Amino acid sequence: MAKQAVSGERRVRGSRTGRPIMALLDLLGRRWSLRILWELRDAPLTSRALRTACDEASPTVLQARLTELREAGFVELGEGGGYGLTPLGRDLCETFMPLHRFAERWKK
Repeated sequence: MAKQAVSGERRVRGSRTGRPIMALLDLLGRRWSLRILWELRDAPLTSRALRTACDEASPTVLQARLTELREAGFVELGEGGGYGLTPLGRDLCETFMPLHRFAERWKK
């Protein structure tokens, strides 16, 4: 049986080390995580608008991912009720931009 994570460490599926890169890849590899971050890259969205942007993802799964992304410090719930990226979340999305540019060239 796997050992419990030491206090302050994130539990990581498929990794005994809990290294930061493994924890990040685990979180980003969960269904809808990347899509949520991508859809929030330009502006905050309400739960309904985010669900629409995510091709009508299940509300249960969407809320679970939002909770995980909030706990990780990438997403926050704004005063107006919409979800938006934190500074850390914006930084993470910036790391996706070279991949986005590559994908745009690749699809041509």
